[in-house]
Amino acid sequence: MDQIDSAVLVPLLAFGLGGLLGATAQRTQFCTMGAISDVFFIGDWNRFRAWMLATATAIVGTQALVMADLVDLQESIYLSTNLGWAGAIIGGLMFGFGMTLGGGCGNKTLVRLGAGNLKSLVVAMVLGIFAYMTLRGLIGVGRVQLEAMTVIDLASFEMESQGIPEFLMMLGLDADVARLISVVLIGGGLLVFCFKSAAFRKSRADVAAGLIIGGLIVCAWFVTGFIGYDDFEPTPVASFSFVAPIAEGLQYLMTFTGAKINFGIAAVGGIIFGSFLSAKLAGEFRVESFVDAADMGRHLSGGALMGVGGVLALGCTIGQGVSGMSTLAFGSLIALASIIGGGVFGMKYLEEGSFKAVCADLFSRS
Repeated sequence: MDQIDSAVLVPLLAFGLGGLLGATAQRTQFCTMGAISDVFFIGDWNRFRAWMLATATAIVGTQALVMADLVDLQESIYLSTNLGWAGAIIGGLMFGFGMTLGGGCGNKTLVRLGAGNLKSLVVAMVLGIFAYMTLRGLIGVGRVQLEAMTVIDLASFEMESQGIPEFLMMLGLDADVARLISVVLIGGGLLVFCFKSAAFRKSRADVAAGLIIGGLIVCAWFVTGFIGYDDFEPTPVASFSFVAPIAEGLQYLMTFTGAKINFGIAAVGGIIFGSFLSAKLAGEFRVESFVDAADMGRHLSGGALMGVGGVLALGCTIGQGVSGMSTLAFGSLIALASIIGGGVFGMKYLEEGSFKAVCADLFSRS
């Protein structure tokens, strides 16, 4: 694939894959914030299992690409030898809490936007602005300092990445054996967790959502890592993530002349378009706005927290929780756990109405 072809083909494929993801999420109500909410408020684990099925599917499929030597994930941001544990924890907690205030994670925000939700338009814009501030603006100074003070350089331990198989290799295991064990334990364990539930097995929409979205993550790795591969100017190896790409998308809209569209920007556009088509065809397109000033304030705060937290954690519920996990990165596991923790805290905050009440409840249970 020559350079000109891949520069055009990769964004086109990203838009198409994004469209499928947006349509799938809109039709099946796939939502990671909603998954945590269902568990917390009504004890329904189906949407959470759909999220975990997407992760398991992505792990198995992505690692199959690696073992077939079709994609080199060492070039992805998730497998760096710099283990940013503090950013994963702090950013994950911020993102998890922010998505409860903002009515959904980055992916759900785009899906709701496509379906006519004007609140999500505001959240997406605020998320993008604060994400860019954290990437290259004022907040970026603090981010760089945090990384400098807390990052663990795994290269000093003669490790080539922060992949979980790499840690197992320190026990003397062969690289392929370590990878296979990781896939079986993590991917297989998640599959067992999902399908041991009879209620989940009967929920066709949730099963379909998990399988399709997990499969799209694998397709995205193949597009950027194989189709976009070029010896001289390769496409950055990436899959779906919705924090930095929203920020880059806003920059692209403002500086179109001379700007270059990439996989992430095209995928963001595709998700909005796919959700829009799905909602229109199903007769579910509805223009929604804020109920009152307090509602707007919550969404503004949620967008800001997701923008900063998503950059610190190197991804969102999809970016780290599915794409990152598919690389078997240890940092992604930390970020995923932190996002879930932040989401649970956010649910308790919405239920109790104040931080003081939440903290009092947590201490009373400890």
